[in-house]
Amino acid sequence: MTAIRVVVADDQELIRSALGIVLGLHEDVEVVAEVDSGAAAVEACRRHRVDVVLMDVRMPGMDGIAATELITAEHPETRVLILTTFDLDENLFAALRAGAGGFLTKDTPGEEVAAAVREVHKGHSIVSPRATRTLLEVARRAAPRGPDPRWDSLTGRERDVLAALARGSSNAEIGAELHLAETTVKTHVAAILRKLDVRDRLHAVIWAYDNGVV
Repeated sequence: MTAIRVVVADDQELIRSALGIVLGLHEDVEVVAEVDSGAAAVEACRRHRVDVVLMDVRMPGMDGIAATELITAEHPETRVLILTTFDLDENLFAALRAGAGGFLTKDTPGEEVAAAVREVHKGHSIVSPRATRTLLEVARRAAPRGPDPRWDSLTGRERDVLAALARGSSNAEIGAELHLAETTVKTHVAAILRKLDVRDRLHAVIWAYDNGVV
C-alpha cells in the first residue's frame, strides 16, 4: 500500500504536533513535514512528493490562501485542505477559489481528519452543508469576473446542469428538475468538470459564480 503523503502547515506548534500524532496512527498516511508558515508549506511541496496539505489560513508572512494558490498552480496533483477555527469564516471562499479542496475545523476528531485526508486525496470536496450555504452567499455577493471562453464549450444541457449545481442542487434534485436520469446527470457533471478544467463540483460552482452564470 502506498501511503498518502501529507504536509501539516500551522503556526501553532500544539496543533501541528497533535495532527502529526493523529495521522501517524494510520498506516495509509505519512506526514512528510510539519511547518509553521505558508512559505514553508510551499517549500515542503517543492522538496517532497506531497499528496495532501493540511493548511491553516492565518499564518505570519505568506498566509494559507497565498500558499494554496502557489501549491495548486505548481503541483496540480497536490490537494489542499484548509484548517480553520470557524466553519463560517468568509476567508474560506477565497481559499477555495485559490484551489483548496475543502476545509476542516480544528476541533474535528482525529478519525475524521484521517478520513477527510483520504477523501480529498481521491478528488472529493470536504465542506459541511452549513458552510456550503455560507460560501454560496459569499459567492453571490462577489462581482462576476466577466465572460470566460470555456462557457462556449458547454452544451445547452451542460449549462442547465451547471446552473443547478450553482444553486446547491444534488444530482438527484438536478435529475428531477431537468427530467434526467441521475446517471445522465453524473455524465454531464463529469463533462463540465473536464471542459471547465476544474477539480470538482465545488470548484465548478465557484467558477459559475465568478462568471455570472447565476
